[in-house]
Amino acid sequence: MADPLPIPTGIELTSLDRRFREDPYPVLATLRAHDPVHRDEVFGRYVLTRHDDVVAILRNRELWSDPRKGNPGSFAYEVLKESDEEPSMLLMDDPGHRRLRDLVKRSFTPRAIERWRGRVREVAVRVIGALDEGEFDLIEEVAGPIPTVVIAEILGVDPGMHESFKQWSDASILVAFSPVKTPAAVAAAEQAGSALDAFFRTEIEARRSKPENDLISELVLAETPGDGLSETEIVSMCNLLLLAGNLTTTDLIGNGVKALLDHPGELAKLRERPDLMPSAVEELLRYDSAVVSSGRIAHRDQEIGGVKISEGETMDVMLAAANRDPSVYPDPDRFDIEREDTHHQAFGGGRHICLGAHLARLEAQETLAALLSRFSSIGPGQRGYEYASNPGFRGFEQLWVSAERSS
Repeated sequence: MADPLPIPTGIELTSLDRRFREDPYPVLATLRAHDPVHRDEVFGRYVLTRHDDVVAILRNRELWSDPRKGNPGSFAYEVLKESDEEPSMLLMDDPGHRRLRDLVKRSFTPRAIERWRGRVREVAVRVIGALDEGEFDLIEEVAGPIPTVVIAEILGVDPGMHESFKQWSDASILVAFSPVKTPAAVAAAEQAGSALDAFFRTEIEARRSKPENDLISELVLAETPGDGLSETEIVSMCNLLLLAGNLTTTDLIGNGVKALLDHPGELAKLRERPDLMPSAVEELLRYDSAVVSSGRIAHRDQEIGGVKISEGETMDVMLAAANRDPSVYPDPDRFDIEREDTHHQAFGGGRHICLGAHLARLEAQETLAALLSRFSSIGPGQRGYEYASNPGFRGFEQLWVSAERSS
């Protein structure tokens, strides 16, 4: 009788593990097939990989997100809980979460975000237009700068601060969701957080006396009957946009270009039919999610797939696994920009569905369009690529491409 298949767990289910970092999908497929509601004793969490389980958890409004409600020893409590104070909106429960979301959601509707398309296009064309043909690192030259510049311009940040923004963002995100944090990384993140806090408070004060046509001004002016955002809440919202929005959009662009390079037929199709860009971006989000996992906390004792989960335990839902579940997607490992059903869980779901989803889509569409317009040929670079080690996320540290312009 053959030995039972080893079930991946702990570090093996994070980008800190080389095998998972390089290609998490076979690892997640093994888990989905053999232990779909997996107890990870290393990090104190239940890891769920089936599409329907993931969707049910994301849409269950009774489940908690606030890590302070997690059991001591659980992933949420030990890794995500920063203090005894109210967390950011990302991890907040109702009624606080609903209140904040109601105050800011008008700035993030598809219609509200669409009005920024011209500025996003200008940024993408400007950044990519400065590149010469030859070999370059797509992350350093394109996927990294564009989201940083876009969110900085939308917030209304002076262009001279864009580089500092990128440095602060990188330092903060390195430890934000990681179960393994070095003292040096924690110190750098704390320093970056203090710098961002001071900067945003200065900008908010300026907008209170003189509002501009930017997002900080919109947040300052946001109100519902008898309510508005405090300075601390605006700072938290700006930090959330900067940190979560920058990294995930950088990863979306990088992963998207890599998928197109690996599938030259789809790349050629997109060149020939630019009208496919929206569906192509949705397939990119499904095929190689920038956010690998999300989570909730059990609000009561319950059972999922025959596994008992106690109140206060962390349920880590693998979005990347859900997006390639063969019971939902025919031939899920095939990349097809004309796939009929490109629905996905890349932006999470339920009340915590990503507030910046429409902006991320728009940035990816305009960046890819500018890249294809600038260069008549794009292929893999000789210097290859290297995936980043950001737990919970999937993206590149480096992605070298070779590009040529038409004569």
